[in-house]
Amino acid sequence: MAVVERQDDLAAVLLRPRRAHHAFESCVEVLATSIRLGIHPDGSTLPPERELAERLGVSRSTLRDAIGALRDAGLLTTRRGRGGGSVVDFRPEEPGSSPILDRPREELLDALGFRRIVEPGAAHAAAGRPLTDQQAAMLRASLDQVTSASSKALHRQADSLFHLAIASLTDSPMLIDAVTSVQIRLHDMLAAIPVLDRNIAHSRQQHAAIAEAILAGDATRARRTMESHCDDTAALLRGLM
Repeated sequence: MAVVERQDDLAAVLLRPRRAHHAFESCVEVLATSIRLGIHPDGSTLPPERELAERLGVSRSTLRDAIGALRDAGLLTTRRGRGGGSVVDFRPEEPGSSPILDRPREELLDALGFRRIVEPGAAHAAAGRPLTDQQAAMLRASLDQVTSASSKALHRQADSLFHLAIASLTDSPMLIDAVTSVQIRLHDMLAAIPVLDRNIAHSRQQHAAIAEAILAGDATRARRTMESHCDDTAALLRGLM
């Protein structure tokens, strides 16, 4: 499965109506998240306005206002003419490049405990479901992407997409939202510490083991391996953050 197809699959589960916030704020949050996590990577074009508004369950005027806000924030540019549209202008920063935390440290540390519950549960649920060929291919493609990332910044984005791919296999919107929230906070934390090559290599091994367990339908092994992965990341962050 091509990278763009995998990202389209993930976009389909992330770009959907939210009822917890006002339409404009919700629209900005969802689109910004899809950009920061790499579902819509640097240089890609957002879906057409009509399609995007339908996906998000908002009016086209609300969508235009949200796109304008993201353009003002430097996340999007507008390309005019045939084949134009809203183009992503976001290059992920190298981990460790932003030592100042944007959120209170206590909130971020709490997210690690929340992640320890949510993500192993997602892996367990994904492994316990019969996967379609398309879902299995999406998971394998997500694993390949994080394994072959050419920089630490791209590895961080691909890492998030791998975890979102697992959440998407559960078909639970609440679980997908929870994993998305956790991954955004991980971005904030990992931006504040240097990520070591040895840690990335270990993480890749764990990702492969998690994917293998899910594809084999071994829910217990998937949960335990994800728990170890979450514990190792949490130990690194608590020690360096």
